[in-house]
Amino acid sequence: MAGKKDRPAALPRGLYERELLRLQTELMKLQESVRAEGARLVVVFEGRDAAGKGGTIKRVAEHLNPRVARIVALPKPTERERNQWYFQRYIAHLPAAGEIALFDRSWYNRAGVEHVMGYCTKEEHQRFLHQCPIFERMLVEDGVLLRKYWFSVSDAVQEQRFRRRLDDPTRRWKLSSMDLQSITHWEAYSRAKDDMLVHTDIAEAPWYVVESDDKRRARINMIAHLLASLPYHDVPPTALELPPRPPSTGYLRPPRDLQTYVPDHAAGLAD
Repeated sequence: MAGKKDRPAALPRGLYERELLRLQTELMKLQESVRAEGARLVVVFEGRDAAGKGGTIKRVAEHLNPRVARIVALPKPTERERNQWYFQRYIAHLPAAGEIALFDRSWYNRAGVEHVMGYCTKEEHQRFLHQCPIFERMLVEDGVLLRKYWFSVSDAVQEQRFRRRLDDPTRRWKLSSMDLQSITHWEAYSRAKDDMLVHTDIAEAPWYVVESDDKRRARINMIAHLLASLPYHDVPPTALELPPRPPSTGYLRPPRDLQTYVPDHAAGLAD
């Protein structure tokens, strides 16, 4: 078991919700600034299983335009992708001008689960640690805004979250046999993370660690940091006015019984 540490008190829900809404409003300004300036923003979300990455990504993207801000969550590589240059499948999902890509896990799979679970060779792992800083420097040199966040969770809190997922049918899909391996391989994942940070925490693209035993605090801290780290400005919205509705020209709606409606399930709730 990892050593215990003092945890800050949970952020009160009311305070969290008010600040989250304020930050999400700023994220919308960031989105419009990215679009107006033709910027390219990549945000990498990494960390242990059940560390709160998915929930944070959901709050970041909640009010953004999905045509501007995309969540990239890739499945297992295909046979063809396994025979490509490792970074090739991720390059296809990088943003064009005026776009934001939110990576729910990323090329760092090779530094974590692939390395720990033996899905890549030692040579492939070492090649990744050598090439990754080069790859990321190329992105930054080409003008990509790259931010990398590592969500850190204690072993005790991770186990609590796993147990809740087991008991909650709406969240059961979040838990896989691979996730459970992170309990028995806790120290191996810790060593892999430490090795990854040594090689890839570079000046051009540093890692930022998010303490996430308190999910609300983690979400607020991560979003606030992202906004503070990026240049953006308020883009005035295009002025729009609702046009007057024109007078009727005699259109008659077809009889309702010619169409099939969904049953009024909501009507029975009051009973």
